[in-house]
Amino acid sequence: MTARVLIVEDDEAMSVALRDGFQYEGYAVTLARDGEAGLESATADPPDLILLDVMLPKMTGLDICKQLRSGGNGVPIIMLTARGQEIDKVLGLKLGADDYITKPFGFMELLARAEAVLRRARPIPPAEALETYRFGDVTIDFRRHEARKGSAAIDLSPREFQLLAYFIQHRGEIVTRETLLDTVWDYNSIPFTRTVDMHIAKLRKKIEDNPADPKHVITVHRLGYKFTG
Repeated sequence: MTARVLIVEDDEAMSVALRDGFQYEGYAVTLARDGEAGLESATADPPDLILLDVMLPKMTGLDICKQLRSGGNGVPIIMLTARGQEIDKVLGLKLGADDYITKPFGFMELLARAEAVLRRARPIPPAEALETYRFGDVTIDFRRHEARKGSAAIDLSPREFQLLAYFIQHRGEIVTRETLLDTVWDYNSIPFTRTVDMHIAKLRKKIEDNPADPKHVITVHRLGYKFTG
């Protein structure tokens, strides 16, 4: 199902750029150019995610966040704050915002944050609930803990199987190396993100037709990886 994003931003150039970026990534986007219009849109037809500028005409982003939360609306909110507005970040989080990002920011970072917030808001069932999953000529049987490429069995290590299962659960999302270490390895913090790269290189050799030009486990420069399939 297509995720719906409401962008409440009075800067026309930024709002259009954000709209085009999210639409390109497959999201349905609604724009609001002032606080009152943003609050009305958020309450009349709640989206899956709100990107909410702090400084808006007619009503601030902080006031919108406060009204939504006090009314029981739990839609995920990412606050867009100007550089140096530290107090707005703190107030936004206290009022119930899920995350914030400081302007100027890169679109890919915002996209990664948006996907993380949506993932937390709508938990994905365990991989075992999928039973089987197919991509390309690869078939994964979660019940039997088996994988095949064409008619040949793939000898996946337990860690490689966990990695692949996590990617399938979060297909289409940008997943950072740190997230993989926290979830697949269950480390809270570890400096050796190269560990992830090494395991993914081995995984690619087993599931990709051409590991040097992967079609399923894609590297996203400076951010992490993305699974398509």
